[in-house]
Amino acid sequence: MSRHPFFISIFLALVFATGSFVALAQDKGSVDPKPLPALANPNDPKIGAKELFGRKVLPAAMPTKVIGFYSKGCIAGAQPLPINGPTWQVMRLSRNRNWAHPEIVALLERLSAKVHKDAGWPGILVGDMSQPRGGPMFTGHASHQIGLDADVWLTPMPNYTLSRNEREEMSAVMMVRSDRLDIDPNTWTLQHLTVIRDAAQEPNVQRIFVNAAIKKALCREAKGDRSWLSKIRPMYGHDYHFHIRIKCPAGSTACTGQPDNTEGEACSAADLAYWFTDEVLHPKPSPEPAEPRPGLTLAQLPAECRQVLAAPNAKQ
Repeated sequence: MSRHPFFISIFLALVFATGSFVALAQDKGSVDPKPLPALANPNDPKIGAKELFGRKVLPAAMPTKVIGFYSKGCIAGAQPLPINGPTWQVMRLSRNRNWAHPEIVALLERLSAKVHKDAGWPGILVGDMSQPRGGPMFTGHASHQIGLDADVWLTPMPNYTLSRNEREEMSAVMMVRSDRLDIDPNTWTLQHLTVIRDAAQEPNVQRIFVNAAIKKALCREAKGDRSWLSKIRPMYGHDYHFHIRIKCPAGSTACTGQPDNTEGEACSAADLAYWFTDEVLHPKPSPEPAEPRPGLTLAQLPAECRQVLAAPNAKQ
């Protein structure tokens, strides 16, 4: 459909503007992360906002408030998803990205219990959510800035508590066939469909991003009520995990949301054709290496994000 190239051009513009790339869920972490050095001039207006938000290790001592858009904003009063739960575990603890709005924290806890029952998984492995005060990140995402996004691995949680080293070193399982045209039948199961369906059927979920091959499989395999498929959107870099995005919470007047999808299941060959073109499956490398970019500056974020950065740390 004609909306695909336009949508992707906007997405890529955001990616390159922030100096980030599509979520790199497989990047390994460290069991002994080093603190970032102090900035020589944190008030320099040219400095990337990621340098400022990336140095905040605790949320702002402020009431919870979502400020801005998913790829251009911050969050005050973020809450953590506990790193261990009855039916979930948090991965890549060194990133300190298990913070979010309480609604998505509650959703992940609720979803993990539901897929334990419906799909027979011991539970879910949770990847990146947001930083303690949201904002742009050093690596991995253009979005995840306002505490309303979360990555869930497409690998079930083991039936034991992972060690710190395993959480940093373990990789999720690839779900996409080597030719990129469909799912890998050796790894994909109907349980994966159940997990994604359970997430999409949550009323406050706005979108779920997956690899196009996964969307293709969901369209082919879903039975009964298929209305939830309208929330499933193809996106680069989601071969190993799916990305949950919730709506702006009620009363969040400073949050800029997105419209609900009104185009139905988006499962036709025409809907998916763009994602299986040669230019998407086998993009040509740029002849010139990309220059590092500072990304969004603080001045480019909503004005209230200054207050979020300046606020004292919340007590934990």
